[in-house]
Amino acid sequence: MSTSSSTAVERDFKREFLKIFFIVFGVLVICFSIFFVKNQENNKYIIETLALNGSAEEGDALFKINCVGCHGITARGLVGPDLHSITQRLNDKEIIRQVTGGQTPPMPSFEIDPVNMSNLLKYLHSLE
Repeated sequence: MSTSSSTAVERDFKREFLKIFFIVFGVLVICFSIFFVKNQENNKYIIETLALNGSAEEGDALFKINCVGCHGITARGLVGPDLHSITQRLNDKEIIRQVTGGQTPPMPSFEIDPVNMSNLLKYLHSLE
């Protein structure tokens, strides 16, 4: 009698374990899919931006509108760091991620189209 009841308990335990396993597996698949899709979109943006040849003059104007409050009018830094050697410390992909994602607080993230991001990169390269 105890053998059949323990077998029934084991079967119930296995069923519950399998249910939980498949639920966790499903959630992980969904999370991975979301991450993959977002990462693909980000990569497309970076590829498109790097394919462009921006304008340092337009990048300077964009910088003066959006960035001087933290980096100063000459990009020598205020709240934010001096940007004169930024292209030696970070590659273009890292700079794009920093600007669009605000990777290091208190830096905000900016929604910037690839053309303007290319212009900003060209301007940052002109500061070397």
